[in-house]
Amino acid sequence: MDSMILTGQKNTLAEYMILSGADNRPPMLDKDLYDSWKSRMELYMQNREHERMILESVEHGPLIWPTIEENGVTMTKKYAELSPAEKIQADCDMKAINIILQGLPTDIYSLVNHHRVAKDLWEKVQLLMQGTSLTKQERECKLYDAFDKFTHIKGESLYLYYLRFTQLINDMNIYNMKLEQFQVNTKFLNSLPPEWSKFVTNVKLVKDLHTTNFDQLYAHLEQHELHANEVRLIRERNQDSLALVANHLMTPPHFNTY
Repeated sequence: MDSMILTGQKNTLAEYMILSGADNRPPMLDKDLYDSWKSRMELYMQNREHERMILESVEHGPLIWPTIEENGVTMTKKYAELSPAEKIQADCDMKAINIILQGLPTDIYSLVNHHRVAKDLWEKVQLLMQGTSLTKQERECKLYDAFDKFTHIKGESLYLYYLRFTQLINDMNIYNMKLEQFQVNTKFLNSLPPEWSKFVTNVKLVKDLHTTNFDQLYAHLEQHELHANEVRLIRERNQDSLALVANHLMTPPHFNTY
């Protein structure tokens, strides 16, 4: 089968940004993947209230505060004197700065946190990253390695597992990396923990992994998460019981001596 670019997953990243509103934080910068972070940040901003004004602040600069003349003296208007639209833009200028700063790791934050203009801050981060950005081949190797090593994290819900996988696939799409649909779907299913094995087998029987996308697989599996959790709890209790028995058998009898 010819390789194909999974462009169908592009929309999922915007959904990821909406769904990740549980902690309401912008994506954190990975210095090796600046281009990916930049794209995700722009999507994050587009999902905020007054998104156009926030992006306007980042791309073109903040509100130029209007002035008034009193007794022959020209003065900049106070915030309370701004029009409603101007107040919104002034607020968005501040929001834009906060969004960018919240997405920076500590070492980069300490280099740029003195900037009070979102456009200047955005451009400064870009300049800093240009010196540390990886070549296209290095980026691809890093992402392919992350794909190969991707696995379920203990205690992670199916929802969070799906979000992490979505982000990884979208990062790969940003760099125009090619994967077969079957390869992506198989990775998504086979990286789930043992309690999902029965449901994974069932979904492989009812879904064509060459044409189905992993969003559909997630939607199908989500219906069975309660049962998968029950299987996990039963398995954990059995393991604890076996461990208790094994520990008892290995403990030598204690004889009282008189």
